Amino acid sequence: MKTKNISLILVAAGLAALGACKKDFLDTAPTSIITDAAVWGDSSLAEAYVTGRYIGVGGSNDGGKPGFGRAFEDAWMSSVTDESVVVWDNNTWFVQQGALTPDRTGWMSDTWIRSYRSIREVNYALANIDKVPMSDYGKERLKGELHFIRAYRYQDLIRNFGDVPLAGDRVYNLDDTNFDSLFIRKPVQECIQYAVNELNTAATMMKDKSYPTGRGSYAAALALKARLLLYAASPLYTNGTNDKTKWAAAAAAASDVIALNKFTLYNNYKTLFTISGTSEDIFERVYSPTNEHTNLELVNGPNGYGGWGGNTPMQNLVDDYEMADGSRFDWNNPAEKANPYQNRDPRFYASILYNGAPYRTRNVETFRPGGKDSKDGNGNWNTSPTGYYVRKYINEANPVENPNQTAYQPWKYLRYAEVLLNYAEAQNEAVGPDNTVYKAVNDIRARAGMPELPKGLSADSMRSRIRNERRIELAFEEHRYFDVRRWKIAEVTENVPGYGILPSKQPNGAIVYTRIIALDNRKFDKAKNYWVPIPQSEINSSGRKLRQNAGY
Repeated sequence: MKTKNISLILVAAGLAALGACKKDFLDTAPTSIITDAAVWGDSSLAEAYVTGRYIGVGGSNDGGKPGFGRAFEDAWMSSVTDESVVVWDNNTWFVQQGALTPDRTGWMSDTWIRSYRSIREVNYALANIDKVPMSDYGKERLKGELHFIRAYRYQDLIRNFGDVPLAGDRVYNLDDTNFDSLFIRKPVQECIQYAVNELNTAATMMKDKSYPTGRGSYAAALALKARLLLYAASPLYTNGTNDKTKWAAAAAAASDVIALNKFTLYNNYKTLFTISGTSEDIFERVYSPTNEHTNLELVNGPNGYGGWGGNTPMQNLVDDYEMADGSRFDWNNPAEKANPYQNRDPRFYASILYNGAPYRTRNVETFRPGGKDSKDGNGNWNTSPTGYYVRKYINEANPVENPNQTAYQPWKYLRYAEVLLNYAEAQNEAVGPDNTVYKAVNDIRARAGMPELPKGLSADSMRSRIRNERRIELAFEEHRYFDVRRWKIAEVTENVPGYGILPSKQPNGAIVYTRIIALDNRKFDKAKNYWVPIPQSEINSSGRKLRQNAGY
């Protein structure tokens, strides 16, 4: 089955134009593709079509990489937040500096393009799946997956653009002339409810059926529902109102996942991100030698090891890792300033490479002068501007420069730790910091080797602790960008420079650490930057019937 690499809006415009074409041209049978009748007349081909919707095809600006979200591209989603900076820009700096425009979105626009294309493909499959010669059980299983995929695509659209068109189940064809329904943006709460209904349908169809973690499942549908309802209750999605019933609904949805008693926190935070199918994994993208992603070790490795630097953590993030005793790190504390990497949260050591970190065959050297992983080392063009390199996701058993032995780490779309954090946040907002809130957060901290939160926190104090716990636990996992927006604090977090560190080696061998600015002019306009602009090409293709986001 051959599909077009264009969005739903472009499909509409293209079909309208093709309506005037001669039928004999359109009816010409291609010889290089599998026919519709063949796909839906063969259970194996139909199954392959459905599983292919998890992979899909990337948009024009993302290198054609597969899957949902951005995941393991050369530039991660974290690098348009206060988590990291890409050494060589890769269409991230202008986003950091508030310069997004409808005709200058870089790879940010691909969410719109790839999501609507996938929705079109799902609609097509749902319209044909009953033709497949297979058991009702098998058809229901595939239908459940399709509803899950459609909901996931809408989630990606909603949290990037807010109000979006809902295409429903309709499959457009060459005889259609009216596509106006594709240009009507529905209110964001209605869009979330649509996706939640899709997940309810998916869960019903997939319950009591077995799926690998690389495909949608009953548990995955419940977990994604919990995430969406958490978003629905958040300030950005409620215009700043605090509706406790929405928070309670989000908490109940996350509680449903916990009550399955199917998932537990994996016992090793560092190795969790290099292997698939752990006790914590609910839904993940599994890679293989025949379907790789970016070579993580090469693209993100320190320059002294032959790496390219890649997505380099900001000091903004590093400063938010607590001390091992649970206290805040403080640059005004002389002992902590002199040795800023001692006695920190163990997740810091699992996620960040810093000056002096043991790595592969030696310690990382970002100090100057003379550090092998600084600008004085090998290839200063790919040296970290922040003084740090990423360790999370990196498999040190993989070689740096051999792509045939690397690039197979899974991407965790949904994992149990997020469910616990979603529950804790929603329950705290609904009823305050009860014992279940403490347990959810403390379980995550215990897995990391961190002490429990202090007793007697107020709801406001607990909110701050939960937000920081998300920042640390979910670092680089495509949550921070959306979290600071849904909380409506991006106007604070994204309006400060991207900081780094300069370790200076003194004549006596001592290292003095000085905070520096690694990325200046970071800007966030609260009047418009809470949402991404719809690509101007999509506005034009709709005959300007599609409404642009405010401020653009």
